[in-house]
Amino acid sequence: MDRDSGPRVDISPDGVDRGLARLVLTVVELLRQLLERQAVRRVDLGDLSEAEIERLGTTLMLLEQRMTELRAAFGLTAADLNLDLGPLGTLLPRDGADPR
Repeated sequence: MDRDSGPRVDISPDGVDRGLARLVLTVVELLRQLLERQAVRRVDLGDLSEAEIERLGTTLMLLEQRMTELRAAFGLTAADLNLDLGPLGTLLPRDGADPR
């Protein structure tokens, strides 16, 4: 009986490490994007001083850079972190898509 209902689970040590890294980086990327959207809202509302805006921008830029480095270290792409939730769509907005 052929039970080819989807991708197979890679239970090799490297596969497990990569899978765990993918899961953790997906959660971190989701949080990073939420923080970025919240920061944009606060800037738009005028809640932040110029110094706070500068610090926030630098922090978000460094976080995005670090995420790029971590994805590369585990051989992952940004698309690898965007989990398909079936009928709900993808976890993260697609490039250029407005999440609202």
